[in-house]
Amino acid sequence: MSPSEVRQDDSPRGAAVVVVGGGVTGLSAAWWLARAGVDVLVLEAGRVGGEASGRNGGGCSHHHSPLFAEEQRLWPLMDEMLGYPTEFAPNRIRIALTPQQLELYGRAVVNARRQGFEVDELDAREVRALVPLAGDTAFAGHYYRFGGHANPHRTVQAYAWAMQDLGGRLRQDTAVTGFRTAGGRVTGVETAAGTFGCDQLVLAAGPQTARLAALLGIDVPMRVARAEMIVTEPVPLMPLGGVDGNGLYGRQTLRGNLAYGGGPHEWVAPETLPGRARPASPLMMMIARRLAELLPKAGHVRVIRSWAGLIENTPDGRPVIDRPGGCDNLVLATLSGVGFGLSPASGRAVQQLVTDGACGFADLSSLRLARFRRLEPDWAALQGWQAMTMAV
Repeated sequence: MSPSEVRQDDSPRGAAVVVVGGGVTGLSAAWWLARAGVDVLVLEAGRVGGEASGRNGGGCSHHHSPLFAEEQRLWPLMDEMLGYPTEFAPNRIRIALTPQQLELYGRAVVNARRQGFEVDELDAREVRALVPLAGDTAFAGHYYRFGGHANPHRTVQAYAWAMQDLGGRLRQDTAVTGFRTAGGRVTGVETAAGTFGCDQLVLAAGPQTARLAALLGIDVPMRVARAEMIVTEPVPLMPLGGVDGNGLYGRQTLRGNLAYGGGPHEWVAPETLPGRARPASPLMMMIARRLAELLPKAGHVRVIRSWAGLIENTPDGRPVIDRPGGCDNLVLATLSGVGFGLSPASGRAVQQLVTDGACGFADLSSLRLARFRRLEPDWAALQGWQAMTMAV
């Protein structure tokens, strides 16, 4: 997103609510707050959507989350509600190349059906009929009559514009350096551009969340990994652009490009943060190979660009959306790599935590920070989340 695409607020004043983080979670929360008539300011260290929020697989289905039902209700409404396009397209097909993959993917089917969502089972012939780029490698699949995908760049842009249309403000290139506190509350957010006063603080800074929370005496266990995606040259449009499987996630863009990622995480040492991850790791070749296996009739197309970004991961891979103890006016939101798809619902949940003190449409108890209270000190090593030597 170029600097000219969003309006920059250079005023030194604070706001009733300051949101730290101009990714999809922070911007959605700010938009919902602005919709509720709240004076809100977003502080972003770089450019909005410049990291994982603006470059990801674009998936809009998280059946494992307590926010799933609200996510599914909201996505088809988002273009109209925001007033700007997200390029949301409903439904999704997941292809299994082996019986083992089919069994693994079947767990998601059981969970979705338990919540009342429809899934069709597909044999290999039906997969090839619905996905023209699939081939003889297809074993079977599932047609999800829910979920879908959207354009991450357009969606982040839409949140920012819609928030600003409602009076919300945004400062880019404004890294947070500290906080002012008094009486168990955050009273100001310190940056190189000055201190911004606030009545409420939303901390949604992605990979920087743990570091910033520590400045407030709050321990947020997480590790940061580099995620990578490839984009191919355009191929003919498929009837349904949301197709994944073989350990990949992604979509076909409206121009016909195949944008896919997925694979083992490359863990980043905390001392390398802040920083920007760069592509060109061995993971790129692995993604390209598995995409050719998934969609063999596109196996000849060239990879024309790639992207790597940093994503935060909690020990159980689930988000934290909470009012943690220690600061009476703080809402913490770290989405553990699934922030894009959940953003319509997570933003609304954060807004309600700020304005009402509780979320009224979903039970967020499983997303509380306190679930990690008895975590082993060496939990990351026990899970094998060890940093590798790499360029960032």
